[in-house]
Amino acid sequence: MGFSLDEVVPWGRSYDEYVSMFDLTESNLELRVLGCGDGPAAFNSALSKRGGNVVSVDPIYVFDAAQIRSRVSDTYETVMTQMRKNKNDYVWGAIPSVEQLGNVRMSAMKTFLADFEIGKQEGRYIAGELPSLPFESGRFDIALSSHFLFLYSTHLSAEFHLQALQEMLRVAREVRVFPLLALDGAPSPHLDFVSKYLENHGFGVEVKRVPYEFQRGGNEMLVIKPV
Repeated sequence: MGFSLDEVVPWGRSYDEYVSMFDLTESNLELRVLGCGDGPAAFNSALSKRGGNVVSVDPIYVFDAAQIRSRVSDTYETVMTQMRKNKNDYVWGAIPSVEQLGNVRMSAMKTFLADFEIGKQEGRYIAGELPSLPFESGRFDIALSSHFLFLYSTHLSAEFHLQALQEMLRVAREVRVFPLLALDGAPSPHLDFVSKYLENHGFGVEVKRVPYEFQRGGNEMLVIKPV
């Protein structure tokens, strides 16, 4: 997939964060769920233990648990230093401090690492990356993208975003993307382009407020479904 582990900064989010970020209901959580770019998040492990049907896809899954654990250890303090430096860019509510953020992130990553090898054997963690997913059309009910699309708008073109969303819509009947801000906290410049294109090609596109805000102003997701 053309990258090495030393290019990756693992940063896992918790199950509760996923539920809030994507405003997932109990009925949503009973669907066939795909997480795109999940990285070392706890969502797959926690939902699977609750009897859910979930698959996560990420290029980092070509590595084994020991390699990912080592990379987490190597990068953790660097990330925490950046968080302390930029703490005014975040809302300290449900997570009240930088120190507590570190605890939440590390707990999520430990949950992931404990589940990763068995999850790979069960086909719940699959190496792959947008904009080309290794799944047949219509396999999932809902596809989620957390902290990848739109967030990296300066690195990834509008055309890449459109291709990625079309690919997610190929394999799932509903797509949700969070957040809609770029890394600098400004609204993604690609949102209008992809929304208009998809609306003109038979999809309903909605920007929906969610009960989650950590990056300041990042409290909306994009929901896309066929009309």
